[in-house]
Amino acid sequence: QVEVVESGGGLVEPGGSLRLSCVISGNVFDIADYGWYRQAPGKQRELVARIYTTGSTDYAENVKGRFTISRDNAETTVYLQMDMLKPEDTGVYFCNRDPRKWTPPWDERWLYHWGQGIQVTVSS
Repeated sequence: QVEVVESGGGLVEPGGSLRLSCVISGNVFDIADYGWYRQAPGKQRELVARIYTTGSTDYAENVKGRFTISRDNAETTVYLQMDMLKPEDTGVYFCNRDPRKWTPPWDERWLYHWGQGIQVTVSS
């Protein structure tokens, strides 16, 4: 069974930075595409960054230029470097397999079981 464990969140002031990590175990890590998602209070989960087996990346418009997704196949870890954070970036962040399209609904049978996520709060 695939396990997903996110870490690295916390409280940061606007304009600050955080780096999230996601360790994925139980799959063949290097042949899958991955994504970082977030869910703000009272809102639907959204996909914010994607990374493919080639190493190429895609970003949602609202994080482009501020967030950087990367992967380390040897460590079976996906990272999300978040810079110039804004209050609207607040939410619980999750990583998972790439859902093959930007907008929900996604096929939950394609995705891994969701981890607990990690809270990111941007506030002064």
